[in-house]
This record gives sequence, structure tokens and C-alpha cells, in this order.
Amino acid sequence: MSYPDDFRLRLTRRQLLGRAAAGIGSVALASLLDPKLFAAAPGPERWDGVVRPLHTPAKCKRVIWLYMAGGPSHLETFDNKPKLAEMHGQPMPDAFTRGQPIAQLQGQQLKCFGPQHPFARYGRSGQEISDVLPHISGIADEMCIVRSLVTEQINHDPAHTFMNTGSMVPGRPSMGSWLTYGLGSDCENLPGFVVMTSAGGGQGQPIAARQWSSGFLPGRFQGVAFQSSGDPVHYVSRPKGTTAGDQEDIVRSVQRLHALRNEVIDDPEIATRISQYEMAFRMHASVPELVDFSSEPKHIMEMYGTKGADGTFAANCLLARRLAERGVRFIQCYHRGWDHHGGIKDGVAVTARYVDQASAALVRDLRQRGMLDDTLVVWGGEFGRTPMAQGNGRDHHIKGFSGWMAGGGIKPGITYGETDEFGYNAVKDVVHVHDLHATILKLLGIDHERLTYKFQGRNFRLTDVHGKVVRGIMA
Repeated sequence: MSYPDDFRLRLTRRQLLGRAAAGIGSVALASLLDPKLFAAAPGPERWDGVVRPLHTPAKCKRVIWLYMAGGPSHLETFDNKPKLAEMHGQPMPDAFTRGQPIAQLQGQQLKCFGPQHPFARYGRSGQEISDVLPHISGIADEMCIVRSLVTEQINHDPAHTFMNTGSMVPGRPSMGSWLTYGLGSDCENLPGFVVMTSAGGGQGQPIAARQWSSGFLPGRFQGVAFQSSGDPVHYVSRPKGTTAGDQEDIVRSVQRLHALRNEVIDDPEIATRISQYEMAFRMHASVPELVDFSSEPKHIMEMYGTKGADGTFAANCLLARRLAERGVRFIQCYHRGWDHHGGIKDGVAVTARYVDQASAALVRDLRQRGMLDDTLVVWGGEFGRTPMAQGNGRDHHIKGFSGWMAGGGIKPGITYGETDEFGYNAVKDVVHVHDLHATILKLLGIDHERLTYKFQGRNFRLTDVHGKVVRGIMA
């Protein structure tokens, strides 16, 4: 018997399956390059999620999180405090602050600092909103304002980590990763989890890429950051002088190398690379069309306040709607500019102008397209700001702050929860970050206690060992 024949007979089942998978990947690649070659050939393996069937009936299919990075002040946006205004400049009652964590005001004389912008009631629901948000005020009857959010981390980076992953320990999977792991994606040609960033209006605290990391979940579930200028994804355009055939040769060669290595060590991350190469190739066709806004009517561009894919928050919101239309499961639009330790009166007004119009436009646009009922929109930051003055600004605050939600099974036109008369402590219907996560998962048809992943001998979940569904905000 010749050596090659002997080798074929000694193939293990793992090797056989691995080589077969590589062959399927090559067929899929060829079908992408020329669909007519293999019209009936199977595509790359599709991930449909581990929550099959859903734990409970879903009220929404996808999430768009408008993330106000830096900590927007609830006292200048959604939580009017007449008593705090009355006490402006006077000492903050010691009973509120004694022994409490304060970021930069620790050990200083604490004085009350009243809201810097007037509030009014809007819509049939009569929700109180600051006049720095005239466009968001116009969708008051679509929103559920939550005034009783609390978190556990008082500095930006760990607070972002806690809001995104439910843990103060870096390295845990982000919510978008949990969702794509649990539910998969409805889109074959784009990632299931996309992140975009913009900045303007205040200190632009950096956002680390670990905020959309898949942590200990397989790498295929991590978020993909779209760039604000040029190609939205690196290398999505072919280099000059490169043909589709050249690219086919390279990708096929890399896939073969991955498959050979996988025969030896059976590493799930290699399988991830194989699937992601196939996804990347599909994105060559899908991404240019995605960011081509020429098909958008003029009135839509004007509604959002953008002239095109220019990296602004407005453009990102419009792109978020286009991603949602194409089946992307989880989309985050960060706007860095809400960290107002000083000059908060003008600072909040300036930053609000960057995000107000587009935030409202996104909700209206989803509504008119029949998408709001199955799309959950979340608006808020990592924490709030103190009712005590830091010069003419406010320090970080974790004991009570505000955000809002709309669509996707949320009860519209209500205000939920309260802080005390100074806006310091959440005192009614408190919503912890773990509760927020549990509720979002519930709206998507997932029991937060049952979506788990075993790592280092323990079953982990997004809400750790905490969290309760906030049924009072669900329609």
C-alpha cells in the first residue's frame, strides 16, 4: 500500500469533518465570487443562536443603544428638581452625602447646584423634559423615561464596563455579544453586532474596544466597530490592482491553512476565523451599498440633520436604521462629550445639539417604517451627575440618574421611578444596571437566568447572580 493511501485510511473522524468543513467554506467562497457557478451550493454555517426556542414570546427583535458617553446630567435633561433650585448655593444636607462615594468632590465643601435649564411638560403624557432637548421633547409620548437608574462604578472606564457587560471586571462579554450568541443574527452579509462612535460638545473620554468585546465567548460574537470616515470597515475595499480572483486565491489559501491547523489542535477560534473570513468577503459587497445614502430621500436626510456618512452622531443614527433594516441584532451609537465637570450650563446645551435631533429622528423614522414595534431604542450614559456643585459643573454620580427607552415592547408616554428632592438617591422603583439588562433580554424573549456560558468551571451570565425584570415599563 502506498503512503498516501495509508494516510487516507488513517484519517480520524475529526480530521475528516475538519477537511469537509474547509471544503464547504471554499464552495461558499466560490459562490460569492460567481454565484452562478454554484447556484445550489450551501453557504457558510449560519449561527442561529442557542436560545431555540425562545424562553418567552419576544416583544422585539433588535436593539439600538444610543450611548451618551461621559455621564449626562439627569438634572439638566430629564429630572427636574425645584427643591434643589430653591437651595442653590446653600450647603448640601449632610444626611445625603455622609459616607457616600464621590469621585472628585470627596473632602470638599458641598453646595447645592440647581438645574441650569428650565423644564416643561410635553405631549399628551405631560412628561417633564429640559428645553435643551426640543426634538426629543417632541417624542415624549413614545418614550418611557426612567429616573431611578443606579450603578456601581463611579469612574468612566469601569462604569462603561459595568453598563456594557454587567461586571466591573474587564474581560466579560458585552451585551451585544450575549445577544448574538443567544439569538444569532437575521443578516448573513453583515455582523450581528455593530458599534459606531462620534464626539463633540465636551470632554471626549475614550471608549476602549473591550466595551464591545466577546470576552470568553467565541470571537465570532464580538462587536465590529465601523469607522467614522473612509471605509467603514478596514480593508473592505480591494487594493488597486487586485482582482476578485486574486482575492479568492488568498482567502482560499488562508482557509486551507486554518483548516490544517484546526486538525491538529481543534481550536474553536480557528473555526471563528474561517467563518469570519467568509463574512468579511460578503461584506465587500454589502458594506458599500450600506453606506451609500444616495437612495435616502432629501426629507429623511433633513430629518436626521445629516448630509451623508460623515461620522457625526446624526449620520450614525441613520446608518443604525439602515443596519436594523438589514437584520443586524445589536447596534450601539456612542457619542463622547457628556463629561461636564465645569461649565455645565453651556456644555449640556452644546452636547445636546449634537444628539437631540437625530435621536428623535431615529424613533420617528422607525415608527413610520413600521419598525419601532420590534426595535428597542435605549438612550443613556454610564452614570449621572451630582446635585452638588463642582465649580460651575457637576461630578460623577451613581446613586440616581436618568435614561429613556422607546419601542420594542416598552410602555410609551410614562415616567418610571423617582429620585429624592435633590436628585441624589433613587428612592422609588429603583432600576439597577442588572435589572436593565434582565429587562432588555426579556423583551427579546430571553430569560436572563437561563442564557449562560460555562467558563473555567462556572456558568456565567450577563446579569451575574443578580437582576430582576422591570415589568412596570413593559407594554
